Amino acid sequence: MSDTAHPEDHRPHVVILGGGFAGLTCAQSLARADVRVTLVDRTNHHLFQPLLYQVATAGLSPAEIAAPIRSVLSQQRNAMVILDEVLRIDLKTNTLFLREQTLSFDYVVVAVGAVNNYFGKEAWAEYAPGMKTLDDAVELRRRVLLAFEEAERETDEAQRAALLTMVVIGGGPTGVEMAGALADLSRTVLAKDFRRIDPAKARVLLVEGGERVLSSFPEHLSESAATQLRELGVEIVLGERVTRIDARGVTVAKSGQKERLIPSRTVVWGAGVKASPVTATLGVPLDRGGRVIVERDLSVASHPHVFAIGDCAHFAHDGAPLPGLSPVAMQMARTVAENILRVREGLPGKHFRYKDKGAMATIGRSRAVAKSGPMELTGFVAWLAWIFVHLWFLVGFRNRFVVFFNWAYSYMAYGRGARIITGQRFDAGAPSHASTQDGDMPASSMRAQQVASAPPTDLH
Repeated sequence: MSDTAHPEDHRPHVVILGGGFAGLTCAQSLARADVRVTLVDRTNHHLFQPLLYQVATAGLSPAEIAAPIRSVLSQQRNAMVILDEVLRIDLKTNTLFLREQTLSFDYVVVAVGAVNNYFGKEAWAEYAPGMKTLDDAVELRRRVLLAFEEAERETDEAQRAALLTMVVIGGGPTGVEMAGALADLSRTVLAKDFRRIDPAKARVLLVEGGERVLSSFPEHLSESAATQLRELGVEIVLGERVTRIDARGVTVAKSGQKERLIPSRTVVWGAGVKASPVTATLGVPLDRGGRVIVERDLSVASHPHVFAIGDCAHFAHDGAPLPGLSPVAMQMARTVAENILRVREGLPGKHFRYKDKGAMATIGRSRAVAKSGPMELTGFVAWLAWIFVHLWFLVGFRNRFVVFFNWAYSYMAYGRGARIITGQRFDAGAPSHASTQDGDMPASSMRAQQVASAPPTDLH
């Protein structure tokens, strides 16, 4: 299919790739500009990624952290939304090749975000999903809840121990938040729901190859986060590298020491991300993580009509690339919207100047750490600040209201209303069709064999 959208419209065509914080903010910032805006995304929703871990741990339902892109832009008359996947970007002909059509553009804003980075060990993805999409979060929620369900009916103590051991890999904000939420879920929300097992005895391990968690935070805040995690019962494993992930669990080792296996059926990956692979089709300089190296005005070298923003852009700031945070993405988006209009008028692009809004990470119920300029917070006060900031950035009043209500309910009643298992699966861990390494049988297949060969059990 060819580019047939609005052939009679001769206004400059701005195509934005991605409906995340960067792409959506850029589109909205061009609402009053005399340009035609087309936003392309492979999903139909804008996703509030910082709260994905709450979907994964049954704190929120998917609809509460997502908003339909068409609905968000429905009142913006110069904007059009296309649900499609970008396959290739040809800067020589100013053409985008999508799965279903091609699009020509006058300006293109690459805001395709990031994907999980397994550092060449792609087979690990089946056993240790990360958290970048709603599908990822729902799959993790399924595995977490199924682990408790299977443990309830498991009679073998070793198998039960593996089911009740959950490993989170990566001690950054994603890993810390996920580990704290898992500990909170098992020790408070699920504590009285089962009869044969005690969910409060579930082990949650946070594995970090470095010497401390939240290494991007000041050391004393990092230590506070570790203390708060341990108060929740999280076991922190520092200085050990993951060497293998399979159906049995996670194998780790310290430098120069023997490997050891942590038996587990629920593993979460939070150890790294890289830019979406579509950036490689641009034919421009990229960093090691696949991010587009941009100029001071966020354009691509030798291509003043091409911009990259958000998690897929490498913008050097104080000697290091800016982190993949929503305030960074949104500030970049506003600068690019302004620069598109400046370039159109023959003016030089405005240099991007990042205003650091700080960083924060929640650590379970009533616990968090936060830093903004000279202000540093820990514990309950930091948690309240975290709630306010995240509610502020949620798209749509309805989402803010629903999320606030659910958080308030969870806090007062220790309840989670989104403990839904979908997919008609009964076994925890990776799906039974997951491929294995070195001929290992998937855990679900092993359990099925054991059940098939075991004598009938009298349940009465």
